[in-house]
Amino acid sequence: MARIRPTQVADDGFWDEERPSRGKKAARYAAPVAVAGIAAATIGLVPALASTGDPNLPKISAQELISKMAASDAQQMSGSVKITTDLGIPSLPGGGSIADLGGAQGGDASAAPESKLMELISGSHTLRVATDGPEKQRVSIVENAAEYSMIHNGGEIWAYDSGSNSAFHATAPKDAKAKGDHRREMPKDLRGATPQEMAKTVLSAVDDTTDVTVDGTSRVAGREAYDLLIKPKQNSDSTIGSVRIAVDADNGVPLKFTLSPKSGGKAIIDVGFTKVDFGKPKAGTFDFTPPKGAKVTEEPKAGHKDAPKGFGSKDSKDFKDAQGALSGLKVVGEGWDSVARLDTPGGAAAPTTPGGDSGPGGASGLLGGFGKEVKGKFGSGTVVSTRLVNALVTADGKVFVGAVDKDALIKAANAAK
Repeated sequence: MARIRPTQVADDGFWDEERPSRGKKAARYAAPVAVAGIAAATIGLVPALASTGDPNLPKISAQELISKMAASDAQQMSGSVKITTDLGIPSLPGGGSIADLGGAQGGDASAAPESKLMELISGSHTLRVATDGPEKQRVSIVENAAEYSMIHNGGEIWAYDSGSNSAFHATAPKDAKAKGDHRREMPKDLRGATPQEMAKTVLSAVDDTTDVTVDGTSRVAGREAYDLLIKPKQNSDSTIGSVRIAVDADNGVPLKFTLSPKSGGKAIIDVGFTKVDFGKPKAGTFDFTPPKGAKVTEEPKAGHKDAPKGFGSKDSKDFKDAQGALSGLKVVGEGWDSVARLDTPGGAAAPTTPGGDSGPGGASGLLGGFGKEVKGKFGSGTVVSTRLVNALVTADGKVFVGAVDKDALIKAANAAK
């Protein structure tokens, strides 16, 4: 396997330059429907395996524990994260799954970050992470025969895939952040693959539809932690049974995030540290030089005719296309039972296969291979189900999606005007 230089990885799973560190200031937290969005988009985030007896810690209330998390000021951290995801994505009649459709569209062999996302949608993955404030982060996905790394160091972003010996490089001017040029930031898709980011998302769900309690203690990655249990109140239509967050008893940093389904069985998403240090990593952790012979793809400089507008830039074509597609988005219901309704432009749903028919009929034909036909006052449509997110696409092109059961989607479609 080609090595990422100049950093070497020690047997304990850390970069050998790393030293104990501190974590990052917790931001304000987002809503239950966002749990479904984060889970489906960034996908990944797992269980920490280190657990040897529950520690005896002083009593703390749920409000005090949430406040402790919000006050956490950990700017530096390094460690290993294990991610396990079991969304229960439906299979195609001829083999493969709905996840393969997303991967097929991006079939280039470059190391650009977006090409790795669909690989995190299922199974178990090991990540090595390091951060030293907002300007320096490193995330590596470690597989059996290869390693994929993203390194953000100031205005430089590198991504390297050792399997194909290919690299992607982007730069941004020093004032890029002030001007809203997101090329200066590491894409959130992979940066968000930590218990902290997942916890921020779900904690915004703490409202009248939510029960929040401190449910004992645990040990994660050798550290003592309080277990915060978050779940919908009774009579909820949500597919989510509970979210459990292990919070470091000393510094308030979330160490483990587990999302379990109401239907029972193993967790849908489990994310946690197996090793963690709250100390400053050496500066060399964030240095990168492409190995000899690596194929390097450079992001065109700003102003070049082929230059993209940056990661998530509001000027990019992808952003404008997505903005147009979501212009009809409405949210019905509240809290855990929220359903997002999208009236696609002209009543047309997503296209089927490349070169195939588009529009409501085409989409229904494609989804028929995954889902089940349903009928109601709204007419007819197809429901595609996973263990977390369910979606109803009606024959006239409306889309209803949420972390709720099938009956809740049909009810929302029947009530739609």
